Amino acid sequence: MFLKPGFKDEYKRRHAALWPEMRQLLHDGGVYDYSIYLDEDTNTLFAFQKTRGEGGSQDMGNLEIVQRWWAYMADIMETNPDNSPISIPLPEMFHMD
Repeated sequence: MFLKPGFKDEYKRRHAALWPEMRQLLHDGGVYDYSIYLDEDTNTLFAFQKTRGEGGSQDMGNLEIVQRWWAYMADIMETNPDNSPISIPLPEMFHMD
């Protein structure tokens, strides 16, 4: 995902106040460990999450609360026409348990 330049603090502020219903949706959807990192040189956001079950947050885009969150974040992130964050799937190059 990509953050628009100059919005690092606002991005952190909004996520620090994550809506309780969004937090609950993620929890109910099996997401139990979720971090987002910022490469400040490129404004690239990298999300990492552990999940129980088959899906993750990327599978929740059809839900109304997720669509509202996307709309809320659209002014500070690069987005698709439906306000979903532009993201690039990354192939796993290494993993160790």
